[in-house]
Amino acid sequence: MSDAEELADLRIVADYQFGAGAGDALFPTDEELRVSRSTSGRPRQIHAGDGRLVSYGTDGRFTLGVAGGRRLVEARETPANRVVVGDESEPFVRDGKNVFAKFVDGVDPAIRPGDEVAVVHVDGDLLGVGRAELSADAILDFQSGMAVKIRDGAGEK
Repeated sequence: MSDAEELADLRIVADYQFGAGAGDALFPTDEELRVSRSTSGRPRQIHAGDGRLVSYGTDGRFTLGVAGGRRLVEARETPANRVVVGDESEPFVRDGKNVFAKFVDGVDPAIRPGDEVAVVHVDGDLLGVGRAELSADAILDFQSGMAVKIRDGAGEK
């Protein structure tokens, strides 16, 4: 399989996991991407000039890197793939700390436990990326408990 065919397949996986248009946002055809591979030749991580976009798990799902989260937020309409937090949580999430339900101001209603999400500030800045621990309804209803397990914080502004 050629690199172009492989990237086309990865775009399809991204569209399925994150929604229509996500594949083109994450892996544009006009950009040179670096793909690191496992010993079997399977894609493991996809990098671009701005950093790690995604890792491709053995379960066939992507885990977002900060660069990939930024691209997803820029390409997809609000609130798709997002958990929104306010000023109280911003420094903690940027530093890679988890998001707790009581501090969530908004959430994509389609989020389910285990989904990859971008955590953004109410002004739209990407703060980090991680895995939703609760459904969208539960995140909004609960006043305690972890909403998002942060994998990577976006760091300083």
